[in-house]
Amino acid sequence: MTARTPVAVLGATGTVGQKFVRLLADHPWFELVAVAASGQSAGRSYGEVVRWRETTPLPSRIADMVVQRCAPPLDARVVFSALDADVAGDIEQDFARSGAVVITNTRVHRMDPDVPVVVPEVNAKHVDLIDLQRRERRWSGAILANPNCSTAALVVALAPLHAAFGLEKVFVATMQAASGAGYPGVASLDILSNVIPFIGGEEEKMERETAKILGTLGTGGVVPAAFMLSAHCNRVPVIDGHMEVVSAGFRDAPSVAAATQALSGFAGSDIVRELPSSPTPVIEVELRPDRPQPRLDLDRGGGMAVTVGRVRPCTLLDLRFVVLGHNTIRGAAGAAVQIAELLKAEGRLA
Repeated sequence: MTARTPVAVLGATGTVGQKFVRLLADHPWFELVAVAASGQSAGRSYGEVVRWRETTPLPSRIADMVVQRCAPPLDARVVFSALDADVAGDIEQDFARSGAVVITNTRVHRMDPDVPVVVPEVNAKHVDLIDLQRRERRWSGAILANPNCSTAALVVALAPLHAAFGLEKVFVATMQAASGAGYPGVASLDILSNVIPFIGGEEEKMERETAKILGTLGTGGVVPAAFMLSAHCNRVPVIDGHMEVVSAGFRDAPSVAAATQALSGFAGSDIVRELPSSPTPVIEVELRPDRPQPRLDLDRGGGMAVTVGRVRPCTLLDLRFVVLGHNTIRGAAGAAVQIAELLKAEGRLA
């Protein structure tokens, strides 16, 4: 990987956009060459318009970049989209039509039959769907999506269990961080000392996306996985980190020891394991009874590892456990960057 691929970020001033900028600033395979945002920011320097909220300093090279409009052409082979869903659809399609590979964090195209929703350790083969997409839409670019932030950690935990024991039923209740609502997000007087038992569209996204990601790729698209999933999504006063309590029923009910072994041994393909953003291990299994916790366990694997704890029998289904994932890294920007790494490693960005 001697030549770095030029990349751009759409929606670069927002919370996830800033996370993209930080992850790409010194990336070994990619060179950030353009940042784009709304018309109000276009034409001004990035350092002037962004309210930088990352813990690491904004590199001066990027601070001096002139913010461009979210419209092609940008001098980039890969375009990462952190746009609001309300405006993302047409913009992302315009870039794909112009020949760019768009990797989107938005929900707009996730359930399109010809758009792969990719978690590289879980369903790297689904990137083949872009061949169908290019034929049907007659464009030279492509759109790929990473999953919703709550789905991302869940599918990593479910994938090895489904492969080994055959999922039939899943119940999941989430405790989702405030940062999942973006910035400024939920009003402080609504979230402080409180739990909000509703996140618009979240439960439906978890149920649909999980089935698509864990489904099988056929000649006409993805055949969704057949197990049933019921999701209950809650917003809690935590800054970062989505925690999920899961009960699962299987075709072949595993023992706790067998399930723990499947989780701790989970890894992607050889090519996925070598990607710069891929964590080792992918799943960290916690044996301490009071873990995982967002404050203590969130940054494992640079925010890309998923932590699973409290694996134990379930009196209603077969197994129950707790899942923790970083919602703005594994569930957003880091996941999209990892997808781009997979495409480059497979020679799809030439």
